[in-house]
Amino acid sequence: MPPLSRSGSPPRRSPRLAALLALVLLAALPALPPVTAAPASAAPAGAILDPVPGKPVESGLGVVVEEYASFPRTEPVPGPVTDARLRRHARINHLSELPDGSGRMAVPDLNGRLYLVQNGRPAVYLDLAAAVGPAFFASRGLGSGLGFAAFAPDFRRTGRFYTVHTEQAAATAARPDFVQRSTVNYHGVVTEWTAADPAAAVFAGSRRELLRIGFTGGGHGIQQIDFNPTARPGESDYGLLYIAVGDGAQGLNNGEPQDLTLPHGKLLRIDPRGRSGANGRYGVPPANPFTARPGALGEIYAYGMRDPHRFSWDRAWPHRLRLGHIGEHAVEGVYEVRAGDNLGWSEREGAFVYDKSAADACERLRPLPEDDARYGYVYPVAAYDHDPPANWNCRSDVGRAIVGGFAYRGQLVPALRGTYLYGDLVDGRLFYSETGAMRRGSQRLAATYSLMLFDRAGQRVTMRSLAGDTRVDMRLGQDAQGELYLLSKANGKIWKITGSRAFAACDTTGTTLTQLTAERNWAPVTPAKWRFPSGRVTLAEAGVARPGPRRPYEYAVLTAGPPLGSVRIDADVRLDTPVEISNRDVVIVFGHRSDTRFSYVHLSSDNTIYPHNGIFVVDDADRLRIDHQWDGRTGAEPAVVDAAWHSVRVVHCAASGEIAVYVDGSRHPLMTAVDRRAGTGRVGFGSFDNVGSLRALTVSGKPSATGKSPSAAGGKPPSDR
Repeated sequence: MPPLSRSGSPPRRSPRLAALLALVLLAALPALPPVTAAPASAAPAGAILDPVPGKPVESGLGVVVEEYASFPRTEPVPGPVTDARLRRHARINHLSELPDGSGRMAVPDLNGRLYLVQNGRPAVYLDLAAAVGPAFFASRGLGSGLGFAAFAPDFRRTGRFYTVHTEQAAATAARPDFVQRSTVNYHGVVTEWTAADPAAAVFAGSRRELLRIGFTGGGHGIQQIDFNPTARPGESDYGLLYIAVGDGAQGLNNGEPQDLTLPHGKLLRIDPRGRSGANGRYGVPPANPFTARPGALGEIYAYGMRDPHRFSWDRAWPHRLRLGHIGEHAVEGVYEVRAGDNLGWSEREGAFVYDKSAADACERLRPLPEDDARYGYVYPVAAYDHDPPANWNCRSDVGRAIVGGFAYRGQLVPALRGTYLYGDLVDGRLFYSETGAMRRGSQRLAATYSLMLFDRAGQRVTMRSLAGDTRVDMRLGQDAQGELYLLSKANGKIWKITGSRAFAACDTTGTTLTQLTAERNWAPVTPAKWRFPSGRVTLAEAGVARPGPRRPYEYAVLTAGPPLGSVRIDADVRLDTPVEISNRDVVIVFGHRSDTRFSYVHLSSDNTIYPHNGIFVVDDADRLRIDHQWDGRTGAEPAVVDAAWHSVRVVHCAASGEIAVYVDGSRHPLMTAVDRRAGTGRVGFGSFDNVGSLRALTVSGKPSATGKSPSAAGGKPPSDR
């Protein structure tokens, strides 16, 4: 990382110095691999079943989103469409701002239209499907059609921009510049367009084909083309076009991503104004890492990729490129990519050996060999895995795929500055990692944090609820100010991230209760089962099931002080049941109004069944699980797994219904929920059929069910970010 200047920004290099450094770095590269790249290594024994243990960490931070634009319905052509995943309202695929100061946003629809959006109103700028004609193809493969548009940094003067689209091989007489070794069924075509009037609302001008790549499969084609927006005139990277090319969905034994004679499974870098390329219509930058290797394509910038879906540069650190890479079996990764990098596919998936010979599909991920460094693979700086259901057969699609995003350097969300935002394009979960923790070569991945979403009114929403569909098909976009946008193909809408909001950050001042462990302050269900030694409240004998709705068997209610609405409960808890028993637990009660109407937090050493380790409500019916962490198979990480004391904080905001649970001083909540049924009530402590103790109890809150929620602008989670 370059040193910061006094202003806090990385220093700019002069063009002459940049060119000199490029030559020095090129000369300093290690001996280039053979054209077929690194040899496969023998897979060590021992399958990796959970490559990224745990789930993304709940950050306690949410972003506020406001609808920005809505697009008309479009249909894939030609029909018929057999894959239901292509039947979207509008297959909008990206958002970027034109580099001409006009404020216009470019949004391609895979079904063939390129829109310009200004002040939230989209208008067709170019009907590419009509311009291409019958060969245009958008009806098989999730990335088929008009995939991307990239406007040259000098578009305001030259009017040049570039698109990538798909054509069906059988419908065109054109011949690809490069092909896969199997039958070619589809072409990915990069086209240069020159607008006669760059300021015009509708395109009029000329076009020329730049590059055509043949693919066997309908997926994993050319995913993105783009210019480095951090490069300045005179710098070596200025005006060069990066092209992310997938492996053509050729399956596990496809070695082409490791083959330096082909562009498939590579990130390419070309000069669209040059003529030294394979077809004479583009140039090969001399600083590319493989230009001096006989037989290797000089166009290749980095390689070893399955599906390089989205990449971007960090505005605070020019030329730092991060890529979201969609995995095969389990690992969705973010990579920091540099010239000459080999991401390892299909010898590696993430930082694991990918054993293609394994008879059992569940056993394909293996540990790295001891001599792994000699292969020169580059591994993710952040990643999450698929967390499949318990009955997964290791062959079906779990429904996880990363969409790469952006390092946030905008002004509207100060709490997110210095983070890299990305997400899962299928289910619409939004994540971030701290850019300072995303270190190449580190043995540790940067933590992946989950972000909540809120609407302008402060109501919690999800991308699924905004999109109106369980399959969101989410993408991220960015404007010239560094502000971020969320897109969904499901309903063809775009939302702008306009602020942040800390979860469960309501005012709980007003009444504070301390020194509460005396027996006179407690009303147990069964007094004989309880002990009150100095400074502690102890459930000494396990409870038994009672008539009525399913609820904790034994608990004691704190009778000191008034009933509270918004409340914060701080205490140390200990599970006194022996650790050999897997389902031991204690509960913290809040909002208690009667024995059949209250809420509770279940703190357990197990998180694999419905009643354990979650947030629940009892409302004259069997307890109902309400926490966001339960996915039908597992919940939050086990809260207590030993016999030690653990600090616990429970916050309940009566007005918003937000509930957060923190363990052992973490700045990030272990569990969260939203439920407005938990009104004014009392707090308590207990268990189902185990024993445990409580000490150092402090309760603070509002005697009524009020408590203002945090502002929708600039809120921060309980952290010192």
